[in-house]
Amino acid sequence: MTVTATEALAAAADAARLAPSVHNTQPWRWVVRGDASELYAVPQRQLLEQDPDGRLMTLSCGAALHHALVGLAAEGWQARVERPAGAPLAVVHAVGRSDADPHAMQRMQLLRVRHTDRRVVSDEPVPEAVREALTEAARAAGARLHVLNRDQVLQLAVMIEHSGEAERHDERMRAETEAWVGGDRPGGTGLPDAVIPSELPLTTVAERDFGVSGTLAAGAGHDTAASYAILYGDGDEPADWLRAGEALSQLWLTATEHGAAVLPLSSPVELDFTRQALRRMLGELGYPYLVLRLGTADPDHAGPPHTPRLPADEVIAVEPPDA
Repeated sequence: MTVTATEALAAAADAARLAPSVHNTQPWRWVVRGDASELYAVPQRQLLEQDPDGRLMTLSCGAALHHALVGLAAEGWQARVERPAGAPLAVVHAVGRSDADPHAMQRMQLLRVRHTDRRVVSDEPVPEAVREALTEAARAAGARLHVLNRDQVLQLAVMIEHSGEAERHDERMRAETEAWVGGDRPGGTGLPDAVIPSELPLTTVAERDFGVSGTLAAGAGHDTAASYAILYGDGDEPADWLRAGEALSQLWLTATEHGAAVLPLSSPVELDFTRQALRRMLGELGYPYLVLRLGTADPDHAGPPHTPRLPADEVIAVEPPDA
């Protein structure tokens, strides 16, 4: 059966529903018209206290954009992406179809199994060759990855402690977190108890304290084998944040392919003073978008379940070409 460009773009937007987003807010919406699909941010699902400028919202939309492109490629479709200044954030054009290559189909499978794991990583460090592959994946998508040395990891630990303390003393930030974290999440967004550790893991760099106890066993051990890195780039504008999300998605699929685990740490970029400290850590050669913990997943224990997703009809609209 012949698949039209409209059907292919709608299916790609459906694949994008699996993209990672800050607090699983899924702050995107797709409008499919003919052979083009428009990506919009949804301010109603923006974290106004923790992300007032929309950095993380736009980055999340960038991850969804990359997921959609992976979905198109897996079906053999070529795409051209426009990036207007303003709304929409991006327009994806389906420009032709050929036989899908096996690598594109494999990436689609990786997209389906990728997930966020807040448990302690194993004692096996990420091999240097894999870290190089992750660095190259970020570069190919328009961003860069700086792996921290031991002294910088200790600086990061202090930085995250300070940002966590600041957010714990901010009543509005606490209320915002409570609205998105904990419980069963029947609405299809947010972080349910099943993906939140029952107690904070013992780590040098603290994981985010959501203020709730989940049901996920944190695991034994420490994070001595983990690596920490800053995802960064040359600019600090919405177009750069969108690229950063694409790079995060590309990097994460590469990590999944190599059996590595990725945990985004957004708290250091949510506050001006910690974001500037990260920039100094980069020698002021770029702007930080996100901190990542990189580790090797424990092969003997299944990961946590996938977080819930909004129904397709809440994030995808298919309209006539002349609408």
